[in-house]
Amino acid sequence: MDLQESLPFIHIALPVLNEPQFLRRVVDCISRQTYGRYKVYICVNQPEAWWNDSDKSEICLTNEMTLEWLRALDPGTFSVIDRASRNHGWNMKNFGIGWARKVIMDRIVNQADPSDLILSLDADTTFNENYFLSVALNFYNNQDAVGLAAPYFHLISEDPRAYRAILRYEIYMRHYQLNLWRIASPYTFTALGSAIACPVWAYKAVGGMTPKTSGEDFYFLQKLRKYGRILFWNDEKVFPEARFSDRVFFGTGPAMIKGDAGDWTSYPIYPFELFDEIWETYELFPSFFKKTQSTDVVKFLSVLLKEKDPFAPLRKNFKTTENFVRACHEKFDGLRILQYLKANQKKYPGTDEEHLLKFLKANYDQSQLRNLGIDFGSFSFERSPLNDLEKIRLLLFEKEEESRFISALC
Repeated sequence: MDLQESLPFIHIALPVLNEPQFLRRVVDCISRQTYGRYKVYICVNQPEAWWNDSDKSEICLTNEMTLEWLRALDPGTFSVIDRASRNHGWNMKNFGIGWARKVIMDRIVNQADPSDLILSLDADTTFNENYFLSVALNFYNNQDAVGLAAPYFHLISEDPRAYRAILRYEIYMRHYQLNLWRIASPYTFTALGSAIACPVWAYKAVGGMTPKTSGEDFYFLQKLRKYGRILFWNDEKVFPEARFSDRVFFGTGPAMIKGDAGDWTSYPIYPFELFDEIWETYELFPSFFKKTQSTDVVKFLSVLLKEKDPFAPLRKNFKTTENFVRACHEKFDGLRILQYLKANQKKYPGTDEEHLLKFLKANYDQSQLRNLGIDFGSFSFERSPLNDLEKIRLLLFEKEEESRFISALC
């Protein structure tokens, strides 16, 4: 029997909004895949109200032309979901990319076998010809896994402003993830809608995608992680576009827009000492089974959740230390971690550049840092040569790849 016949069938979930220039490219990437067992579901979407908004008329017409172009593709391979033409758009209460992903994935689940895979993509993302095959093989070899957060690498932009912004944003993301890996957090994932996959059975088990106007990929991965094991390593990666975009309220596009205007307050380089504080509390979780000890994390959760002892209810509900510790991690989850970092970052004064340099010096070989040839004494995200930012991006990418690969061996 052909190997591919034994691998899971893949259902591609692809939301689209005003992206004709990228859509043709991603369809070409799909068509060149060496793995042939797949079907693509494309949801062209927009709010219904845009049809009555003169500022949005061009987008409405573009989406209509996109629908027309898609319907000319092979219907056996490409299934088109129209949430853009007149009387088919979103109402202003339920709209956005989160709803688009949910609508697509829910339709897939109604048609797919439990062992099939859902692979989430974005229109502005490219990938090599073996990407689908790599995902199918990954889940075939890890049949207990509930999800995949695939590796990524943003494409180099010819626009210097966009290039600087995406380098700054990607350094933020990789610094964040590497610190979570360093403290062995269960929530060590980067949430990119273009780099997520899961089995159909796992999608059903966690209650599906929770629709959000932004951040739906983060909340979905968090739900999956609380249910089971997520894969971080994959032989192939995705290559998202570096572009200024306001299609969502937060994420890559909005971060680049704000950052280009000089505002990175929503995406700071958090002091690595804060991650150490989280780590210290992690280490105490087993002892909390008998009595909660006071730490800055515990104090934060107590105030945030309005609970005198946020771990006391868990002691009543979980009768073994192992289950209790797991419940502790589920309570202090990825969202709470981010909230803790945001609330406490002023405890360690310094610029983003200073926090990044302290992290690099504390965790990596000094000769390797010297070999980068960067004058860290004058390093600036705004003024340093793009090549210096690229060197840091590549260093963090390599370190992250090492951690991803090690996770596959454990």
